[in-house]
Amino acid sequence: MEPATQSGAEALIEALLAEGVDTIFGYPGGAIMPIYDALYDYSDSLQHILVRHEQGGIHAAQGYARASGRVGVVFATSGPGATNLVTGLADAHIDSTPLVCITGQVFAHLLGTDAFQEADVISLTSPVTKWNYQVTTAEEIPAALAKAFYIARSGRPGPVLLDITKNAQLQQFQAPAYVPCDHIRSYRPKPLVRREYIEQAAALINSAQKPFVLWGQGVVLGAAEQEFKEFIEKSGIPAAWTIMGAGALPTEHPLNVGMLGMHGNYGPNVLTNECDVLIAIGMRFDDRVTGRLDKYAKQAQVIHLDIDPSEIDKNVKTTVPVWGDCKETLPMITALLEARTHEGWLQQFRDYARQEREAVIQQELHPASGELTMGEVVQQLNELTGGDAIMVTDVGQHQMVACRYARLSRSRSSITSGGLGTMGFALPAAIGAKIGAPQRTVVAVIGDGGFQMTLQEMGTIMQSEVAVKIIILNNQFLGMVRQWQELFHEKRYSFVNITSPDYVKVASGYGIAGRSVSERADLRNSLQEMLLHPGAFLLEVLVTKENNVFPMVPQGCSVSEIRLR
Repeated sequence: MEPATQSGAEALIEALLAEGVDTIFGYPGGAIMPIYDALYDYSDSLQHILVRHEQGGIHAAQGYARASGRVGVVFATSGPGATNLVTGLADAHIDSTPLVCITGQVFAHLLGTDAFQEADVISLTSPVTKWNYQVTTAEEIPAALAKAFYIARSGRPGPVLLDITKNAQLQQFQAPAYVPCDHIRSYRPKPLVRREYIEQAAALINSAQKPFVLWGQGVVLGAAEQEFKEFIEKSGIPAAWTIMGAGALPTEHPLNVGMLGMHGNYGPNVLTNECDVLIAIGMRFDDRVTGRLDKYAKQAQVIHLDIDPSEIDKNVKTTVPVWGDCKETLPMITALLEARTHEGWLQQFRDYARQEREAVIQQELHPASGELTMGEVVQQLNELTGGDAIMVTDVGQHQMVACRYARLSRSRSSITSGGLGTMGFALPAAIGAKIGAPQRTVVAVIGDGGFQMTLQEMGTIMQSEVAVKIIILNNQFLGMVRQWQELFHEKRYSFVNITSPDYVKVASGYGIAGRSVSERADLRNSLQEMLLHPGAFLLEVLVTKENNVFPMVPQGCSVSEIRLR
């Protein structure tokens, strides 16, 4: 029996279904219209979320992928539709988020002629995709899509883009049965694990007096939370996290000593430069974590576990490189470890934590008077959600405060724009997160600056009835820039005052319930109202205008030069 004849667009939709896709975020246009025409007949099996801007679409797909652990899928048309994806592609690329983006393109015979809404999407997106490819005939579509999904989700995940010409979408061909991809010649998603490095790593850890673990998102991406916990508990080593790794170990775990980096906790930063063995797991030694590299952990022997060999020795010289998926390599190391405790070493972290609590945390989370602080909003939210909500943060002061103080009881509970620092990320990402994890409470914590970059996505919430909870922490400033201008530019506040609309009225125009709160006595009830409301809800909290986020490692300083004030 001969294969059925179908269009390239129909073959694409069938391939998506074969890959288990249930949700697509997108925005139609001329060059992708045949794919949308084919999608019309699949409304019972594929949910399409019509966003209000293509950047909102790709951030929503990121939120979906990060909350669900699945591949996010985006549709966009050619030209400006495709170029509007670039920021999200760059964000997903640096944060290792698996996406498959499908863009329409002009007819193949028009390529290179500057046709209407033509852009060289392949050249534009090559630096910010794990793989991209232009499809010009219908016959290529099934195999190209299979390859796209395999590359996006395997090894170190990332975004993939397929640019499909309009003629390829329209052409009829005899489509063979869909075959998922499980191998590509010359592409090795996981490096071979070398036993000698496992043994060397275990020996170093067993001999260490002050070992210290730094973990990142690799633990989450590898679904290695249990293996990581067993490694930590057997070795008794204090462990600190990058913002992308938050939640892989519960916040309250006795060996979780806090957050690393520029606005991280006091002890983890100072004691990085006192440990004798530094064990980095699924993290890439970003500059926001390391501060000055020439003064970073020079006294320590470094063990680096990573699935991407290019990260080894990229920023920090490694003593023992452990290539491979940490879900596989961690148990191999754990099996060779002696069960130990490091009580004296742990006590040093506790001592620094006490100093930080007295100097910073107490007044941030439990102020006795004055205007509301960002920290007390997060603290009240922790108490009301029990640490079980997904918290999606934008970029700025509120992001650092939320990441510092969120209590997370389970993995995939913290979603933020880490490497690229994209303002406007949180609102659409929260939409995707709620769709990807519909049974969980999803709270977007956003600054007044970032919210105004993508507030049009409230239209997506309205039309798709997504029950996202939105907290705007409004300090009437672009707060993080203002903090730097205060500390390092003599309070020359250059264009950081930002005026906001009446957010409650704007939300009301989109059919979203909301309220604004400025008094401490009203905060808890307002948060409770937001959480109990059956649909989407916007809560604006007016917070103190010139509050700074501390501790802080000033730019150009060592992590041990972190300031409490």
